[in-house]
Amino acid sequence: MKHLIAPSILAADFANLERDVKMINQSNADWFHLDVMDGRFVPNISFGIPVIKAINKVATKPLDVHLMIEQPENFVEQFVEIGASVITIHYEACNHIHRTIHKIKELGAKAGIALNPHTPVECLIDIIEDLDLVCLMSVNPGFGGQKFIYNTVPKTRRLKDMIIVKNASTLIEIDGGVGLQNAEKLLQAGADVLVAGSAVFKSQDPLDTIDKLKNIGKQIYNV
Repeated sequence: MKHLIAPSILAADFANLERDVKMINQSNADWFHLDVMDGRFVPNISFGIPVIKAINKVATKPLDVHLMIEQPENFVEQFVEIGASVITIHYEACNHIHRTIHKIKELGAKAGIALNPHTPVECLIDIIEDLDLVCLMSVNPGFGGQKFIYNTVPKTRRLKDMIIVKNASTLIEIDGGVGLQNAEKLLQAGADVLVAGSAVFKSQDPLDTIDKLKNIGKQIYNV
């Protein structure tokens, strides 16, 4: 399949959030990426249920909700209820991953696991077939606008190899510092979903940047 682009709302202008959501609606992006931070699992607080509920009233594309929170299993039902199409929890924050992943699926959403930069992909070998998505953090989670960690590229390749060996249909999402400078390398390594925050919302022409991210590496798909 062709890759997906998921602009990260964390980098949007919160004084003009409806405007920015409508801009993404009109773009060639595929998902909205929503980072929920609790100030405990990560050293920052972003936004939560009221903001996402408001975004869902305007958004016309799926909501990809990334829970950077402790005990995410206690909140997945609420996020599905307010419109999350994809819910990703952190491997490092959940004691009962298998149970929580299947709970998300039973609620009708796609289920993902996120891995911090220091967490090896091999920890997922016994659960990869149950996952709709794996989100590889290419920065340390907690803040937008960080520098991309290039070890994510070989890490992506290892994860892709695991998915192929297991004959799984799991998507690989890359989150953090993604832009035109590294998108093609990530796609060649096996990425399926690129989360782009500052690269989109801080650019002079966000719609054009999204188009370039969508069109980059067309030779990978022979189109």
